[in-house]
Amino acid sequence: MSQPTLFPRLALTLLCASLAACGSLIPDYQRPAAPVPAQFPVASQPPAATSDAPSAPDLPWQAFFTDPRLQQLIQLALDNNRDLRLALLNVEQARSLVDVRKADRYPTVNAGLGLTRQTVGGGATTSSYNAGLLVTSYEVDLFDRLRSLSDAAFAQYLASTQAGRAAQISLIGSVANAWYALQTDRALERLAQQTTKTREDSLGLIQLRFDKGASSQLDLSQAQSLLQAARASLAQSTRQRLQDENALALLLGQSRAPEALLAADEALPAPLAELPVGLPSEVLLRRPDVLQAEQQLMAANANIGAARAAFFPKILLTASAGSVSSALADLFSDGTFGWSLAPQLLLPIFDAGRNQANLAAARVGRELALASYEKAIQTAFKEVADALAGRATLDQQLAAQTAQTQAEMERSRLTELRYQNGASSYLEVLDAQRALFASQQAELQLKAQAQQNLATLYRVLGGGWSAEDKKS
Repeated sequence: MSQPTLFPRLALTLLCASLAACGSLIPDYQRPAAPVPAQFPVASQPPAATSDAPSAPDLPWQAFFTDPRLQQLIQLALDNNRDLRLALLNVEQARSLVDVRKADRYPTVNAGLGLTRQTVGGGATTSSYNAGLLVTSYEVDLFDRLRSLSDAAFAQYLASTQAGRAAQISLIGSVANAWYALQTDRALERLAQQTTKTREDSLGLIQLRFDKGASSQLDLSQAQSLLQAARASLAQSTRQRLQDENALALLLGQSRAPEALLAADEALPAPLAELPVGLPSEVLLRRPDVLQAEQQLMAANANIGAARAAFFPKILLTASAGSVSSALADLFSDGTFGWSLAPQLLLPIFDAGRNQANLAAARVGRELALASYEKAIQTAFKEVADALAGRATLDQQLAAQTAQTQAEMERSRLTELRYQNGASSYLEVLDAQRALFASQQAELQLKAQAQQNLATLYRVLGGGWSAEDKKS
């Protein structure tokens, strides 16, 4: 067989084999098993839920956070928060990148005007003008390299969408927790003000008794110390309130939250007390951050398909059609119609290991995405288990703390009576007042923790985004 005949046949054989083997080279995707126990820890097991109760992802945040002021604050944050705006803009950018990858799969047609000048025998120079439509380096996607890249971009877009949902859920929970904290700050500040006023009156009485010789210098010094402790606590409560107001304003994306929405009631409003919680596999796989990690795993899987396709032949097409003339003035009147088609088959032979390195990097990328996916599930499991443990114990702790406060109030009252009747020292009165103040502070803080824990449980269960999708 002659050499000129061998190469065309070999090229034809390679092309036929390539066409026969065409298809996606993306590895089959199977969702990895969740690396968490089948049940939440016993200490954090939720109570049995009614069959008709909506799960957290299906429960709109407006139905969970029922206080009208808190609802307005959450809506302000959703409209103005900069972090959420960045997350949503990332979604729009990812959507545009998907369109870019999709466009790579189709020919790009350009209008072109060209001039070709060449010297022929005898030194004569000829000119050729052409105008028409051009298609340059269009890749025939035999092995779905471009489609794999498009699939990867689409998976990244879906991941960014889930990231936007996760950012929204996190923002709603953060606003609720900040509002509960601020209400507690104001309640603690009121308590400190009342305590300071009471201790100022008490110091005035002790001063009168001291001036008349009915109280000792020790009693006077103890009363002064107790008053200064109350003033220090008041300053601390005021500072914490101002800082929490600043934190809430940042979440709202405003210079300051509306005062009418910050006014605290005597009792904290209670959101929905019970949320149905199923098995970890059912709960965790609906969280947007877990879905985001899975989409990133799918994108990494698709990148392997694109890296594999680089090892196989590639067909590039360049084509043009239009008018050709030797004179520019006659190009569109006297020109001759012409066309050209230039297919090119490229088979990688030597690339200094580039394709192999890209494939290895793509495989490592998938392992990294797998580890991130598993870490997201484990983190979600811990967060839900922690919130459930809080729900199982905070109510009991609050009930005990409330009972302790009542006991301390009675102790303070009785100690004051005994002191007035000369049966107790003023030191006992001061000790009882200190214990009562500390117990009242602890009770207020526990009330806030209980509310914040419920808000956190709603958030870590993926509260609200499915319901938002249904509305949209």
